[in-house]
Amino acid sequence: MSHKTTVPQRKNHRVGVFVDVSNMYHSAKNLYHGRVNFGELLKLATASRQLVRAVAYVVKSDTEEEKAFFNALEKAGYELKSKDLQVFPGGMKKGDWDVAVAVDAISLSKQLDVVVIVSGDGDYEPLVEYLKFSGVIVEVMGFRRSTSSKLVDVANNFIDLDEVKDKVVLKK
Repeated sequence: MSHKTTVPQRKNHRVGVFVDVSNMYHSAKNLYHGRVNFGELLKLATASRQLVRAVAYVVKSDTEEEKAFFNALEKAGYELKSKDLQVFPGGMKKGDWDVAVAVDAISLSKQLDVVVIVSGDGDYEPLVEYLKFSGVIVEVMGFRRSTSSKLVDVANNFIDLDEVKDKVVLKK
């Protein structure tokens, strides 16, 4: 079993959910040729606890399909933070949110009991360590097959989306 729970979830926990949308998008696409049901994802992340904030970090490339997707995220209960995709000479593309996610999670952590990071990116490991040291419970949600094992190890709880793929992955 790849779920990991070291701290029980309590109904009175105040939860903040921080979603690295492109990480989830690419994981679902590469692993299952599907897309993430972000509404279900939020329910799973909140787990009947008190949701304080849910922030989805997105990278814009300005397509009509994307606008509909962003609207759907907002309807599902997320606050959107977006930045433009950077295209470098030579064609490399970058749309990295790690630092902003870390800053938001740390600044909101005073109002939270639990920070849920929805990403498999190992770059979040120092953030998880810092938040835990500050007394916050940190949960990581990701598809185990594309989640950094170090990130799983440092989190208090890990929710493996591979185990609930029927709920969180929509087939195309």
